[in-house]
Amino acid sequence: MSVRTAVVLAAGEGTRLRPLTHNRPKPMLVAANRPILEHVLDALIEAGIERLVLVVGYRRNRVQNHFGSSYRGVEIEYVVQYKQLGSGHALLQAADTVSEPMLVVNGDRLIEASSVSEVMSAFEEGSAAATMAVIEHANTSRYGVVSLDGTRVTEIIEKPETDEFRLINAGIYAFDETIFETISETPRRSGELALTDTISKLIDEQVVRGCRIDGLWVDATYPWDLLSVTSEVLERGRATDRERSDGVWIDDDARVHEDATIRPPVAVGANCEIGPGSVVGPNVALAANTTVGANVTIERSVVDADSRIDHASTLVDAVLGQDVHLGVGTVIPGGPGDVRVGREVHEDQPLGAVLADRVRVGGNVSFEPGTLVGTEAEIGGSCHVRDRVPEGAEVIR
Repeated sequence: MSVRTAVVLAAGEGTRLRPLTHNRPKPMLVAANRPILEHVLDALIEAGIERLVLVVGYRRNRVQNHFGSSYRGVEIEYVVQYKQLGSGHALLQAADTVSEPMLVVNGDRLIEASSVSEVMSAFEEGSAAATMAVIEHANTSRYGVVSLDGTRVTEIIEKPETDEFRLINAGIYAFDETIFETISETPRRSGELALTDTISKLIDEQVVRGCRIDGLWVDATYPWDLLSVTSEVLERGRATDRERSDGVWIDDDARVHEDATIRPPVAVGANCEIGPGSVVGPNVALAANTTVGANVTIERSVVDADSRIDHASTLVDAVLGQDVHLGVGTVIPGGPGDVRVGREVHEDQPLGAVLADRVRVGGNVSFEPGTLVGTEAEIGGSCHVRDRVPEGAEVIR
């Protein structure tokens, strides 16, 4: 069974990445100045996929307006998941659009073309009802773990309570068109249809093959993960701006002062400007139209488009959304810090601060490690900021 169609699940919000996902879905967050979803589609196309079906939902216009009707010459069809009721429910929305064997991937997880090819080949060469990628991972407690008997999958366990497992579900699947019927027959849990529940059903009734992969695989679940996602892209040389020297990608329209220092790996997008005496890098991505003033230090940080960082500021382990303005002498000293995500506190995470879209920060402001600042918040001069600042809040000294 030849696989030439891919269904990409890109409907979710990514609640654990708030406040960055307030204005866009998780797959549209940036990795080295490009949406994560772009990297995913690149891997699919390079593996030979000839048809793309994107399941969109939350803030779907951000996806559709960015990609349009095709990407790199491959047609894109969109189907909508109006309510986010699980990954199985998301795939089920493509039932009227896809009637042939398909690859299914998550739109918010960096993968490699070689991994996609391996799953496709394993499915095409075998007779299993489904084939799924599995990969070794040090932190299995965040993911669904997989048990194998040879190449046969015998069990999937979501977020195990022990650390005895080493293989996790990598979220790359190959199915034939009967998967839609199997999803429809899968019982819902708390009103949701999880694709892993359907695969567990297949494991009980048929053969599901596990395909071990070992290429690039990075998941952005929490805000600090965006730092590691960008680092992986840069370290593997996957930035798309012009490479000026080893590990330094600078767009032709960017302007870097001769007295600035660039420490690779670094990606600098179109129309960026970096002032004299500034030190940028390592592991920094500055998206288009970003202005960095004089004597600024930026390390291990992601800065989205149209942002401005005024002179004498320091950013370490920082994630900035679009159109953020930091006043003179802003200090984000870097992690580790305790980060509050929903009702959970994640201790000692490598995060200086997250500032969501259109945040405005006055001069001489400092941030406690792990701080999250919501969209359109305003921080007055000389403040010390910690924990969480809600969307639209005004903070004064």
